Amino acid sequence: MDTASGRPDRTVLVAIVAVVALVVVALVVVFTRGGAAPIDEAAPAGVVQRYTEAVIAGDEEAARAYLVQEVRDDCERIEAGMLDEMRVTLTSTTEREDTADVDVSIVTTSGGLLGPSEYREDASFDLVREGSDWVIATTPWQFTICTQAAP
Repeated sequence: MDTASGRPDRTVLVAIVAVVALVVVALVVVFTRGGAAPIDEAAPAGVVQRYTEAVIAGDEEAARAYLVQEVRDDCERIEAGMLDEMRVTLTSTTEREDTADVDVSIVTTSGGLLGPSEYREDASFDLVREGSDWVIATTPWQFTICTQAAP
């Protein structure tokens, strides 16, 4: 406060307004940034992207649609683990005539006594062609939602 006039000092008001504006801009950036750009659904990496998004969202019916027919038909449900603190990043894709490998990096974040910690693991999805579509034959253990039932 300016002691001579009894009014607040303008410098302090300008500093407070600037800090509030920075906080608002930071919040807008955090809450409006989008997810990964969609990859072509016909590509092996696009199939893996949609499958992992469905598993993380808990939409097992949508996720099952990306699995090979025999697994879809004889699926024994497996409880998915803690997926809400997981990020999946595409690292490479190897596409052959009827098979493909999509390599990913899986980062899991967990809270700890001394703050959050991250664990990174490289993994691979194996895909095969069913007709003209790519479907997932095997997944990393973190994204396994069902297994083929024993005959």
